[in-house]
Amino acid sequence: MVNVRLRPVVSRINLPTVLKTAILPGDSIERLFIATQLGEIFYIGNSSLRMFLDIRPRIIKLGASGGYDERGLLGLAFHPQFYYNGLFYLHYSVAGSQGPGALSEDFMPNPCDPKTLNLRWTNRETQFDHIDTVEEWNLQSNGQPQKRRTLLNVRRPFMNHNGINSLNFSPETGKLVLTTGDGGSGYDPFNLSQDDMEIAGKIIEIDVAANTFVSNPPVVTRFNELPVPIQETLTVIAKGVRNIPGITYQRYYHQYIKYVGNVGQDLEEAIFSFVQNKPIPVPQLIQASLLNSEPDQEGFINLGWRGWEGAFPTSFIRGCNNNSTLDEKTIAYYNEAIKTSVRRLTPLTSYYHRDPRPDKFSGTALTGVQAYMGKNIPGLTGSVVFTDFARKESQPQVRGALAYTRVRQDGKQNDFNVISTNYDFGSQSAFYVSLGSNQDQTKLYLGVYGSSKVTDFNQGTVFEIIS
Repeated sequence: MVNVRLRPVVSRINLPTVLKTAILPGDSIERLFIATQLGEIFYIGNSSLRMFLDIRPRIIKLGASGGYDERGLLGLAFHPQFYYNGLFYLHYSVAGSQGPGALSEDFMPNPCDPKTLNLRWTNRETQFDHIDTVEEWNLQSNGQPQKRRTLLNVRRPFMNHNGINSLNFSPETGKLVLTTGDGGSGYDPFNLSQDDMEIAGKIIEIDVAANTFVSNPPVVTRFNELPVPIQETLTVIAKGVRNIPGITYQRYYHQYIKYVGNVGQDLEEAIFSFVQNKPIPVPQLIQASLLNSEPDQEGFINLGWRGWEGAFPTSFIRGCNNNSTLDEKTIAYYNEAIKTSVRRLTPLTSYYHRDPRPDKFSGTALTGVQAYMGKNIPGLTGSVVFTDFARKESQPQVRGALAYTRVRQDGKQNDFNVISTNYDFGSQSAFYVSLGSNQDQTKLYLGVYGSSKVTDFNQGTVFEIIS
């Protein structure tokens, strides 16, 4: 077990969704930027917290149904040339876009009822929960950020699974990477994640260098509804996504290992890794769809959802009638599990919602995945670190969990190890909500919140993880 300490960097902030560093134009110091779910972006300047941008009026009203929410300001990425061009990118849920949702009741698949296995999302213009937008901003010479253009407007069926830390730049392609979720509810009712035309449930690269200006891009749900100039800027890296807390790239000789986590349903949380991949340009996907043919999927990444939840066929759990200590696990989508069994990527590692092993933990939801290349925590050098929202064993006070794994030389799956933090949170709950790093991945930052409700304000602390 690796032991680390948590050093508080800033406290009493709203729920932190993104932790990144950047050097401001004209500055010489790499500064930590913190985006909150409510729509604030701060940075640490000369040991004080400074406001970089406040878009709270642009964010949908959060927490209306009891305080827990998965919308808000979800993504922030700085252009690789930010120091010179001042460009940065935001992904957030738009104010005033609240809809009734795509289903009137909670969804559960029933393997005995084909109706529940083949639902369609109809009347999308009216039956949706909210609209998410991806925008390009620039920092003007007077120091004021200003919106430059809208890249995408996407209608989302449900409140949850919109991604978190959802915008990152690929050091391989120089493109902006959007990691989104399957649109929410549970069990992906409309199977959006496997449908090549759906924007939901994909990892998408956006070529921002194309500098495509489409004034007021339409609000869409499918790639073929986008204007052609926007289609031409998009490639899809992966499908079969349930929900992703970002993508992280780890330099390995002359290539990069990509890590993504897929948040689980009932059984497990999964971390995937891949080096080689062959993205498919969106125009090719649309062409294949028009011809009713399969696009070439060789080298295309499929994380397997909704047929697979990480390493297991997607199941749901209910108590055994005659034995209250046991559970019955029923495969939810047997046919889909078969269909995607060969094509899907298997996880590098998984951790479970119930784990009887004494040196592990039982998790709730993956909230961050981050490669670490620093030398200050020797046990973690070259590994990938991940964080869980709340370990099941931590009662009455909630505690999140930190753990790590690494890629094996033989490419096989690996187990994970817990990272011990030894920090005294006292009587306060500590949900681990985000994980970030500096630009060369030699520092790690952890976002912790004292409540699971975004509307319980000012309960956030950002820590640096140190040895």
